[in-house]
Amino acid sequence: MTNRPDVDSLAGELNAWRADGPGDRSRLEEWLRVMTERGASDLLLVAGVPPSIRVDGTITPLPEGPLDGAEIEDAVMGALPVGAARGYRQGDPADASLAVTGLGRFRINLHRERGRAAAAVRALPARPPVLSELGLPPNVEQLTRLPFGLVLIGGPTGSGKSTTLAALVDVINRRDAKHIVTIEDPIEYEHPHVKSVVEQVEVGLDISDFPRALRSTLRQAPDVLVIGEMRDPETMQIALAAGETGHLVFSTLHTNDVASTVARVADSFPLERQATIRQELSMALAAVYTQTLLPRIGGGRVPAAELLMVGYGARQHIRKNQVQHLHQEITITRRHGSFTFEESLARLVQQGQLERSEAMARSAHPEELELLLRSTPATTGA
Repeated sequence: MTNRPDVDSLAGELNAWRADGPGDRSRLEEWLRVMTERGASDLLLVAGVPPSIRVDGTITPLPEGPLDGAEIEDAVMGALPVGAARGYRQGDPADASLAVTGLGRFRINLHRERGRAAAAVRALPARPPVLSELGLPPNVEQLTRLPFGLVLIGGPTGSGKSTTLAALVDVINRRDAKHIVTIEDPIEYEHPHVKSVVEQVEVGLDISDFPRALRSTLRQAPDVLVIGEMRDPETMQIALAAGETGHLVFSTLHTNDVASTVARVADSFPLERQATIRQELSMALAAVYTQTLLPRIGGGRVPAAELLMVGYGARQHIRKNQVQHLHQEITITRRHGSFTFEESLARLVQQGQLERSEAMARSAHPEELELLLRSTPATTGA
């Protein structure tokens, strides 16, 4: 007799989910309408305060009373797919994408804080971002021309890492005839097939987890592999191997600068494995790029960044766990396209986009920045 426990279980779960009712999704959609009309990037739902939106980095409450956890859960649960809702009911955070007719696409994260439901919703553009429209240093485009290797994109939460990553994919898609595979949780930007064939795998919908998705993807002969975020050692290990074996691999990490991005990978592994991982990382890495968003003069935000194109010197520092020397390595490899955060800050000040005081406050090397600001604007790619 053929047993079908998975199918029966899913059917039962769907029936139970329908019996629970769809929740008050209309309330969520009303908040999303306001969010869209005001040009907000995020909607934050936290118990004890009104729903709030983020516009140009500033949090503004909407004109209604404080929410409680039950209201948040009721509003958001109806927008989640069954798998994400199941995970949330089992105690895990739930990530999902949501398309609303007339409003666009959104990324939802439903989680708990202090035992109560909370949610963060991010607006997703209708089309992939265009690299030239992001205000990034021109040298960033060279990352799309690398033949193989691992490219890490770092930055704090909300720094535009995913946007930059999607823009790099868009450049490759429109210029080259490649096979591109993205693995995301959830899918943020939908890429049309242009010159490339683009497959987008959503963890939790198309496959259960990142490591399994990566192993499967490597059997599909991708030219370019995009990992939305490296969250665990197993994913990192597979990404390193892919970068060493002829694939161009892009991924993101929540870090602040080039040195901390490199260190984060090795530090994610048990101590006894870190030396081996540093060796593998030194061979697989092609470039490390980090960015953050700063307040623009006149309103809005502007990206400041740094880029290390990895060469012999950087590989030696990574092997020896001397990541503190990578800043110097950036300055040594300028001719290969590297640029420092200070060069990026100086460029923004000289262009009238960033206050000098803000640049000095953000710099980890203020003496270097001071010298750059005194000089004639450089012709660097930064």
